[in-house]
Amino acid sequence: MKVVQVGPGFAAEIRNINLQDVAEDKEIYQTVRAAFEEHSVIIFKNQSITDNVQVAFSQCFGTLETAKAASLGEGTPFSILTNINPDGTIMPPGHKEDLRAKANQLWHTDSCFKIPPALASVLTGRVVARNGGETQFTSTRLAWDQLSPTEKQQLEHSYAWHDYAHSRGKIAPHLASEREKNTLPPVSWRMRWRNPTNGRDALYIASHTSGITGMSSEESLKRIDELISFATQKEFIYTHNWSDGDVVMWDNRATMHRGRPWGINEPRHMVRTTISATPIDGLDSMWPPN
Repeated sequence: MKVVQVGPGFAAEIRNINLQDVAEDKEIYQTVRAAFEEHSVIIFKNQSITDNVQVAFSQCFGTLETAKAASLGEGTPFSILTNINPDGTIMPPGHKEDLRAKANQLWHTDSCFKIPPALASVLTGRVVARNGGETQFTSTRLAWDQLSPTEKQQLEHSYAWHDYAHSRGKIAPHLASEREKNTLPPVSWRMRWRNPTNGRDALYIASHTSGITGMSSEESLKRIDELISFATQKEFIYTHNWSDGDVVMWDNRATMHRGRPWGINEPRHMVRTTISATPIDGLDSMWPPN
């Protein structure tokens, strides 16, 4: 097995193993886990992907989320991101899944609006776009390192609110259904997530971030936009160009990501499993004070 860095200070390709190897061999898993903790984004290429293989691999890292209410895959471990109808036709522009894809083109981290939030996501390309459809990742760990000491001190003791409906409202006012709003109320987390494995800090924000405790709405949104802009400078970004058989796993504690547009008539079908964070992953330090 080889670990080859492919991104600017983060992101690595894991070569010469497959997902089943990780699921079946504890020593291989530990090596992959160490690469995940160090690089934040890890890539496996030329994989034979099935639902069962994806679940077995993902479960090595922790408990899997159940896909949220009113989503494709609801009630299963799979979040399905597709523009393909059951009859094989392409969904038209303006379809709800098309709007959700546009929302996913905002910089975000998965499930920061949930309790518990996500440790990691595993995305498999079942049908990949031939033109566009890349996934971009930015290291909020590298961004944190570039903050001033004063900013770090402020953010370490600041708490932000994360709201699924907030990000969806940026695309269309009706995109988050009442059922989604009722099952996903806003939740607050510390704005700095420390990795207990290596002690490294990362900025914890996303397009879902709707406010900062102790600041007005206007001040909060301005500060959030400033921080997202700072964290998404080109020197912090790795762009993944999808090929058949690719699997990408990322650390939601230390990255943001976004999808990129693709051809309007091109099919694309991606499947994500998401691993919940635990106290072992540093979650206990993220709760707001009582």
